[in-house]
Order: sequence, then C-alpha cells, then structure tokens
Amino acid sequence: MNAKTEQKARSRAAILDASARLLRERGIVGAKVADVMAGAGLTVGGFYAHFASKEALVDQTLADTARHMRDRLFSKLEAKPEADRAEVVVKRYLTTANRDDVQDGCPFPAVAGEIATTAPEHGEALAAQVEAMAEGLRKLLPERPGISGKHLALGLTAMMVGGLTLARATRGTELSDELLRACRAMGRVALGRT
Repeated sequence: MNAKTEQKARSRAAILDASARLLRERGIVGAKVADVMAGAGLTVGGFYAHFASKEALVDQTLADTARHMRDRLFSKLEAKPEADRAEVVVKRYLTTANRDDVQDGCPFPAVAGEIATTAPEHGEALAAQVEAMAEGLRKLLPERPGISGKHLALGLTAMMVGGLTLARATRGTELSDELLRACRAMGRVALGRT
C-alpha cells in the first residue's frame, strides 16, 4: 500500500470514528457532515472523496458501530456454560455502563426513533443490524416449544434496545435503573431461566 492510499484509509477511519461519536451523541440530524469532518480533523471539501453522501456515511457508521457492539457482547462466550450464554449477552447489554456510555455504547437508542419518523432512508441499514444482533442471539438459544428461535431472538433484541432506550432517556432517575433491572428479569423469563 502506498503512502497516499494509507493516508486515505486513515482519513476514512477518522471520519467514521467522528461520525460514530456524533451519531450516538446527537442522532442522525445532529451529526452534520461539517461537524463530522471537523471531528476527524479534516475539511468538509474532502468528504466526497470518502463517501457518496451523508446517507452512505450514516449507513456505514451504523454497520460499524453495531458490529463493534456485537463483538463486545458476544466475546468470550465459549468460556461460559452453553445454557447461560444468551442470558450473559442480555445482561451485558442491559448494564448501567452501556446506558451511560453514549459515546461508545449501543447506537440504536440514538437513531431508532429518528429513523422511524424523519430518516426512513436508513431503515434498511438499521434492519440489517437488528437482524444481525438477533441472529447472534438465536444461535445461543435452545429450541423452545411454542416459539421459534428467530422470534424469541427478535423479541429479546427489541426488549433490550427498547429497555436501554428508555433507561437512557430517564437517566438520573430511579426509574432508569429499575428499567434495566426489569428488562434483565424479563430476559430471564423469556429464556426460561426463572
């Protein structure tokens, strides 16, 4: 790889890092291209050398941040008893640390409402990441009568993201911590672990 190609790769990585921070902190509308480029230490004029549009940047940022989150959630599960692995993922996700770490935590709470209302063009990108999260969970689930593994995994994913979203929105109140505890308990019930 030549120096120019290496520099372009470093610049792209810096743009994606800045975009990830701003997307989590400010949402899609608040993550303006000018602010992303300033956060990357680059000029706005260089943006289109890396991305065709802001939509392409947001979609790539969602894919990258969700993949990093899944990597953390599913890491070292082989060291856990097989029957405990899905519950471990649920507990790792529904923590005060993930709630409070807006800059590096789950990106879904920052963007889901916006995609549902004012930024539907990112719906497919979000759907792909939700499906990837649910598929990771599905692989950890034993067969259960009355519900498919896919539906249980999708339900757990929706409960986790919804619970974290409400816990972040009510952070600083007693309800916020209670929401996390309630969702972890619901996860146990859904997994038949009570």
